[in-house]
Amino acid sequence: MNLIKSTTTFSFYTLISRILGYFRDVLIAIYLGSGPIADAFFVAFRIPNTFRRLFSEGTFNAAFVPSYSSEFVLGKNRSKKFANKIFNLLLISLILIVLVIEIFMPSFIFIIAPGFTENTDKLDLTISLTRFTFPFLLFVSLSSFFSAILNSHNKFAAAAATPIVLNIFLILVLLLQSYLNDNLVYYLSYAVTFAGLVQLIFLIFFVRKFYFPKITLNFKIDNKVKLFFNKLLPSIFSSGVTQINILVGTIIASFQASAVSYLYYADRIYQINLAVAGIAIGTVLLPNLSKHIQSNNKKKINLIQNKALELSLFLSLPATLALLIGSEEITSSLFGYGSFDSVGVKNSALALFYFALGLPAFTLIKVFSSFLFARHNTKIPFYFSLFSVISNIMISVYFFNKVGFVIIPIATTISSWINALFLIVYLNNKRYFSLNLNFIQTFLKIIFSTILTSYIFLNLIKLFNENLNYNSEYKLITIVLLVLITFIIYILISLLTKAFKISDIKLKY
Repeated sequence: MNLIKSTTTFSFYTLISRILGYFRDVLIAIYLGSGPIADAFFVAFRIPNTFRRLFSEGTFNAAFVPSYSSEFVLGKNRSKKFANKIFNLLLISLILIVLVIEIFMPSFIFIIAPGFTENTDKLDLTISLTRFTFPFLLFVSLSSFFSAILNSHNKFAAAAATPIVLNIFLILVLLLQSYLNDNLVYYLSYAVTFAGLVQLIFLIFFVRKFYFPKITLNFKIDNKVKLFFNKLLPSIFSSGVTQINILVGTIIASFQASAVSYLYYADRIYQINLAVAGIAIGTVLLPNLSKHIQSNNKKKINLIQNKALELSLFLSLPATLALLIGSEEITSSLFGYGSFDSVGVKNSALALFYFALGLPAFTLIKVFSSFLFARHNTKIPFYFSLFSVISNIMISVYFFNKVGFVIIPIATTISSWINALFLIVYLNNKRYFSLNLNFIQTFLKIIFSTILTSYIFLNLIKLFNENLNYNSEYKLITIVLLVLITFIIYILISLLTKAFKISDIKLKY
């Protein structure tokens, strides 16, 4: 496996999905804005979408890939039998969960968005919309199972491309808004679940070479299956801690008008980089790291872990400074249209600024957790993540009445840095990971390249300030061009300083 090439493949399709997701969110901002209808839809969409991120963005991989890879080494038939037991247990469990939540949806929404009880119309709308979107959980969770099989065989393209389907369906509905009028928000909810079904069929087609599901109730739950599910629940919590923190933030934000929308738009922007710098690397890293750990190849283990950390920082650090420097200009250029007014832009930009401070931590959590997941250890990341979430809740609840919604991204960032620090200390104490001299030298070069590029970006923002204000017709094309120019400059500076080497592209792991 080549880490950079595989990450590039995964990142390419993920980036296409995020670009389409951005286009989708621009249309939502134009037609729904940041009012009560938007809040209702974002809660209805956030719930299944959070589960999508929890399952598909490396979490299911964390428990499944090491176990499946171990079985595959012993024979294809063993891996197929193991996969089929997991599939049928997942299918039964997910159907039951979806049915129970659908029946008790009012109580479920009260837990997820308790602040909505003050507005009966918004609460009723949220309950209705979530009933339509929630079956997406069934389809996306099963899709994650098939994605994990593909990833185990170092096939990353199809799994990474799957979310594109959801965005295409939602965009098509939004483009038909003139025909749907007041029913637009309902059709968006229908489209979420229908897209989930299409995604599942799409992945079954690609995975059929390695495995085809057989629905049966005649199977035994052996020790290996029990071990998998014992690893799955902690891995869902630990690998998806950032998403859980954001979901917690959504619950608390429901007590402030439009706050859910502000956080949603901010989340959409920084998630683009997180998908490339953290999720992609963590997903690509896991299969081969698991194999090297199983064969006890310490040299390869150390090389791949250092390179993964190096690549994640190379991608996340410049993005962090760019978001800090241009949070308002970026938010305005991407979403400041139609019903999404200048007040919405300023509030979302403020949330984005504080989320950006935690971006390197979000990325490091993904990468460091993979180092432990590859060793079949999901419990330690779970304990650290649990502490992180509790810290997040305590900070958010204590300061919410004093500071308002902005405490949510602040609390998420603080708790994430705590989590990342716990992980690196634990890995170091257990001697699972140590920084090599080459990494330290490269890291200093990355810091220098990032600072120099950020200074250039700051001056470009100032130079084209008139084209980036809220009322400018050219703000979107301006920010896109400035980001592209800055990115090219960053790559050139990195090549000159050797923070990035062409030879790394060809390096095998």
